[in-house]
Amino acid sequence: MAPFTVIVAATLRRSLFKHSHFRRRCLHSAIDYPLSHPIYTIWASNTSLGKTLVSAGLSISFLSSSSSSPSFPKRRFVYLKPIQTGFPHDSDSAFLYRKFCQFYASKSLPFSVFASNSVFRASYPAANEVLGNASLADGGEGLKNLHWYEERKLQGTDGNGVEQFPVWEAVCKTLYAWKEAVSPHLAAERESAMVSDSEVLDLLRRCLENDIVGKSATTEEVEVMSVIETAGGVASPGPSGSLQCDLYRPFRLPGILVGDGRLGGISGTISAYESLTLRGYDIAAVVFEDHGLMNEVPLLSYFRNRVPVLVLPSIPKDMSDDLISWFDKSQTVFTSLKEIMLSTFLERTRRLHEMPKKSCDAFWWPFTQHKLVSEEKVTVIDSRCGENFAVLKSSDIISEQFDACASWWTQGPDANLQIELAKDMGYTAARYGHVMFPENVYEPALKLAELLLEGVGKGWASRVYYSDNGSTAVEIALKMAFRKFLSDHEMLSDNVSSDENGNCMDLKVLALRGSYHGDTLGAMEAQAPSSYTGFLQQPWYSGRGLFLDPPTVALYSGTWKVSLPQKMKSVMSGCESLSFSSRDEIFKRSRNGSGLASLYTSSILQELELLSDCNALSYIGALIVEPVVQGAGGMQMIDPLYQRTLVMECKRRKIPVIFDEVFTGFWRLGRETAAEMLYCEPDISCFAKLMTGGIIPLAATLASEATFEAFTGDSKLKALLHGHSYSAHAMGCAAAVKSIQWFKDCNTNMNLIPESRLLQEVWDPELVVRISLLPAVHRVVSLGTLCAIEIQAEGSNAGYASTYASSLLQTLRGDGIYMRPLGNVVYLMCGPCTPRDTCRHLLDKVYSRIHEFGQQKDQQASAA
Repeated sequence: MAPFTVIVAATLRRSLFKHSHFRRRCLHSAIDYPLSHPIYTIWASNTSLGKTLVSAGLSISFLSSSSSSPSFPKRRFVYLKPIQTGFPHDSDSAFLYRKFCQFYASKSLPFSVFASNSVFRASYPAANEVLGNASLADGGEGLKNLHWYEERKLQGTDGNGVEQFPVWEAVCKTLYAWKEAVSPHLAAERESAMVSDSEVLDLLRRCLENDIVGKSATTEEVEVMSVIETAGGVASPGPSGSLQCDLYRPFRLPGILVGDGRLGGISGTISAYESLTLRGYDIAAVVFEDHGLMNEVPLLSYFRNRVPVLVLPSIPKDMSDDLISWFDKSQTVFTSLKEIMLSTFLERTRRLHEMPKKSCDAFWWPFTQHKLVSEEKVTVIDSRCGENFAVLKSSDIISEQFDACASWWTQGPDANLQIELAKDMGYTAARYGHVMFPENVYEPALKLAELLLEGVGKGWASRVYYSDNGSTAVEIALKMAFRKFLSDHEMLSDNVSSDENGNCMDLKVLALRGSYHGDTLGAMEAQAPSSYTGFLQQPWYSGRGLFLDPPTVALYSGTWKVSLPQKMKSVMSGCESLSFSSRDEIFKRSRNGSGLASLYTSSILQELELLSDCNALSYIGALIVEPVVQGAGGMQMIDPLYQRTLVMECKRRKIPVIFDEVFTGFWRLGRETAAEMLYCEPDISCFAKLMTGGIIPLAATLASEATFEAFTGDSKLKALLHGHSYSAHAMGCAAAVKSIQWFKDCNTNMNLIPESRLLQEVWDPELVVRISLLPAVHRVVSLGTLCAIEIQAEGSNAGYASTYASSLLQTLRGDGIYMRPLGNVVYLMCGPCTPRDTCRHLLDKVYSRIHEFGQQKDQQASAA
């Protein structure tokens, strides 16, 4: 690369990364909007294509009803222009305000209209154009609260000069304005008047909340239509540098696309449409000006009747034309567009409202007792943006809910990564579709294997075996481990399965009580008896393993403590403390020489000897553990010293070690792999969930070269005969490549400590301690992206089947935090990139609600 190119590239990177969309969104108020009336975003494939003309035409059509009924509902049309440059000489809200007033004045309409135009905030150069220097004594940089306003009452009569009908409204608003007629990101920088994405969204939300209501103050019925007009084209930058198609994505409002009827307009219109749909927007219609090229014909062919295409008459080129006659000629098109918008809105709301009942009638949800789920408890998810759901609330509002269970621990992407994943997966689907894997190679699969071996498998793994999900990855790992065990102990032969008397060899696993490795038959056999393995769930279950009771660690009333199982307590001697001044002390390798380490070693050896004494043909063929934290078992943190001791003993006995990192892998616990926290390496490890960012199922079982060699030979029968039709599917591999790279890059993951393989603490340690001190809390485990809280409970109120915390969770969902319990254990789970201020906000709310929950339970107990 030439030196000049290097300098330009470096400058470009610095320029890009100073904008907030390449870093993180600031904490903003919840994004919500009403579903009581249609709200649309007006997009365009380029600038100067007539977005404002379309908005004006819609306002005229919506507020020009010919009804003569006195009972006809009052109407309000709201036009919002969040971003305006070239102000005040170029003001789209002022243009719409003037044109509507001119059109109204040219007609004799039987109702009055109150029209207004206002500007909220403007850069100082723009404000100076409106107010003059004398009014700007408070400074010259940033944004000024302009609050500029104009209004007109347009009088309508019944023909005899008598006003009879309610006053309708045309409300026009500009939210942010800059003087220079350039792209918003340039105007904001040149005029020293930057505004973040979150500020734009918050002000837009407040406008939707305050100005667009279905009822007026006098409770009379009001019909409302609102449009939000963007600036420039679909991918034009906003003030922060974010593309506008990304900036407005948290709202995901349905859109109207103003296309291009000129030469080259077909390509531009299709590209704009695809940019929007790639980001999850719904486009109700495409409309553009007729330039005599019949662009609508190929566009209709492309859309295949999915989207209506409307063509407006040519716009007069004479600058002195007031366009009133053009609006007259265009009314048929605008009426059709308005009807499309209204019918699309009604269909959308109808579908959302019918979904709870239809889902209860059609779905069989996993891990759900349907008798306990009424229609009212069903959460209708309209979309997702980063870590947040957009859900339908009973009050007819689409509201934001933080996905605090990470959709069963799979999710990690912020809003920026979500879009990048959509683009990469779309490209991969278009390039590869699906291709079979055995004896083939393609870039996404190979690149992912390289990243895995250089990352989570660095230093020990040499092979990657792809499968579809975590449970299958465990099944594969068990087969690998058993074969390696037989090979290492020279037990591979034609009659390996039995001795000379016909007695069968019994290979078992060594595992921990409370572990959970998946729902498939082999994975369930490798876990101790639990709610998931009982006869009602799995009549074939026998539990083919030796299951040890592990010591656990948690924060109890402000102190980190080790809790020993009863067997260990009875033989523990000495006065070694089980309390620690900090969580980090628990992970120190210096504990290897402690008395507790000796206790763990003797306990493990005793259990292994008991098994060998019982049956000479019974062997421990594999150790399988969830390193550090057991997920489905109740978010139990296992003493890392115990797991490290267990691994060391198994390695000494040539028992292959499997780490099930389906839950813990890829920064879930603050490091790329939980194995790093144990300071030991497995022979085999399983990864899934966060590996792809959680956007699509894919799993990988990593293995050492010695494990791989146990399957090599001259016969195919010696190979690992396990797989599925979609092994190493290209889309999943592409998603994993992007996610892995994103999470470990300091430029995209602001929580990553530079020059370190460690995330910053995302959960405020002081607040975590305060939660642990609440009387209603038994224990807390805070590690990486996980903060688990066990609610104090006894008897049937404790354990997986408990519904004790259900009222607490319903309250938190009302607060915009979507949580799902593990019995009386509730937990927050964010992504590796979630901003720390977001986590603080979540934890503050959880603290308050648990405090209230505990008080309510105390009052109920006193009343009883």
